[in-house]
Amino acid sequence: MRQLSAVDTQFLNFETSTNVANIAGLAILSGGLTRGDLLTLLARRLHLAAPFRRRLAPVPFGLDRPYWTEEGRIDLDYHVREIALPAPGGDEQLGEQVARLHARRLDRRHPLWEMYLIHGLSGARTALYMKVHHAAIDGVTGADVLAALLDTSAEPAEIAMAPEREPEERIDTGEMIIRGVAGAVLNPANTVRFLVNAVPHLDEIPVLSQLPGAGLVSRVTRDVAQRLSGGAPVPALPRLTVPRTPFSGRITAHRRFAFTALPLEDVKQVKNAFGVTVNDVVMTVCAGALRQWLLKHDALPDQPLVAGVPFSLRVSGDEGEGNQVTIMITTLATQIADPVERLLAVRDAMALIKDRSSLAPARWIQEISDMMPSALTGLAARAAFNLFAETAGPINVVISNVPGPQLPLYVSGVRLLSYHPVSVITDVSGGLNITAFSYDGSLDVGVIACREMVPDVWVVTDYLRDALSELKLLVEQER
Repeated sequence: MRQLSAVDTQFLNFETSTNVANIAGLAILSGGLTRGDLLTLLARRLHLAAPFRRRLAPVPFGLDRPYWTEEGRIDLDYHVREIALPAPGGDEQLGEQVARLHARRLDRRHPLWEMYLIHGLSGARTALYMKVHHAAIDGVTGADVLAALLDTSAEPAEIAMAPEREPEERIDTGEMIIRGVAGAVLNPANTVRFLVNAVPHLDEIPVLSQLPGAGLVSRVTRDVAQRLSGGAPVPALPRLTVPRTPFSGRITAHRRFAFTALPLEDVKQVKNAFGVTVNDVVMTVCAGALRQWLLKHDALPDQPLVAGVPFSLRVSGDEGEGNQVTIMITTLATQIADPVERLLAVRDAMALIKDRSSLAPARWIQEISDMMPSALTGLAARAAFNLFAETAGPINVVISNVPGPQLPLYVSGVRLLSYHPVSVITDVSGGLNITAFSYDGSLDVGVIACREMVPDVWVVTDYLRDALSELKLLVEQER
């Protein structure tokens, strides 16, 4: 048995009827894939996907963080499901079905994943939607799970089935309680460590960074630490004002999902022409789309939107389990009308947080989670969400860009045409999330939103294409 980290546990704790911690992917396949194909594939490769074999074992009375216990036999008939779209099976119908599936919480009595094979998609295509609880995987471990199920050729690799395992021996309930009480006694040490480590980083922690004097205290303590250590100076972050938007505040239990594919070659042309990174272009395209959507709704703030950008804390070669992620905040320059000026402003803002993160990785999520006594983390998480739901929140939107393989992949011999991420929205992060995944020459984008806040989510994907086309046209005009 392995105990969840404090960060993993927070993904469990913040869930309510409206805040759901599912992360997923929507794969569009070129042809017919059957449920039997999937069951055979999973039976042979499930031993390569550790998060699919584990179930939660909660500690009585919530005295400590839960444990993962490995199941001896996985009920694939429960986890793998099959549905069909009504004719004509368009992309918007698929997006609506995915939105409904994504809004449903996973049953914690089973391993925290589900897979849906979706037939009836136009153009003789098939879709495969797979969701996993964020407590079980982060971006890196999610990619490992995906890699275990995919092949680089139409001929599936021969992988021997693992022998059926006996159910893992579980920790005695009494021992769980003793460990939980011991952790509570030692918790003040975690609080002291958090205070020592957090003070130099107050300017990057949402909400705390907005407190008067937080930037000054953070800068002074970093300067002292830098002089004592002789290390490179760590750049200060600007104090950000988060404007209110139509997708700020308390979300509902209903979702909208839209997806699109952008030519990666066009993104790279813009990157090369302006001397920026692929991620700078992606962030700018998202900024342009959000600006157009806000203008359409007569809701464009004078200040730039503030985006949360997830960063992995894993170092090269680190295969540790559990969530090892943080989130940095940056401005999107949505108040700038000129697309080139907007791109350069986004470049400068992203360079600042990348420099900051490379010199002093932002581990405040882990430290705050470790600081809280386990028995109180659920209450604290829900109290914080209730507080933020009544304000603009610490950020407006989450935007993530995940690099993926640039070669064709296959599921049981059927080619993967595109893979669109389906991420998380919350009261804290806002009712809109844009996540991109680069695959085989394409930038596959998934946009998840609160249905009541952004009912016209497919317009956002139109604006993403428009924003990239606008930048590409400027490049061509300069030639």
